[in-house]
Amino acid sequence: MNLAYVFTVVLVIAGLLTCFVGLWLMSAGLFPRTVDRCADRIGAMPFRCTAVGVACLVPWIAVGVMVGRALPNAPGKLLGAALIVGAILTALFGTAGLALRIGRGMASTRDAAEPWRRVLRGGVVLALTYLSFVLLPLTLVAGLGAFVLSGFGRKPADPVAQATGL
Repeated sequence: MNLAYVFTVVLVIAGLLTCFVGLWLMSAGLFPRTVDRCADRIGAMPFRCTAVGVACLVPWIAVGVMVGRALPNAPGKLLGAALIVGAILTALFGTAGLALRIGRGMASTRDAAEPWRRVLRGGVVLALTYLSFVLLPLTLVAGLGAFVLSGFGRKPADPVAQATGL
């Protein structure tokens, strides 16, 4: 194996993980309340978020694949690819809530003045866990479920408040 191939793989992975962190920061900056609701949902009910994410992601990608195969022309293929990429981007948008949730656990004195740092810290930790390739699909599915659940119903109760009776 040539050293150039090794550097290519390493730099592509590093660039992809940097793009994830940038997307999470962008979504937290543009829609802070939605990301906050996603963080609350994924913290309160992670298994339900994962189940809802699977229930939404599988048909969404299946429709994208079917549209791409049914319409053999270029606009049909583009529409199928757009559906699949849209599903992945929506899942990443919901995963910004998970990055915020992780960042809340690593509190700092600068958080009051710069709340985006929580997403940055959590995003870096989450991106480093993606190197195992096992957590990537799990967190994407859970992020999509958190995003879907954050738009419906009331805000989940705080688990700490429930445990202490507050």
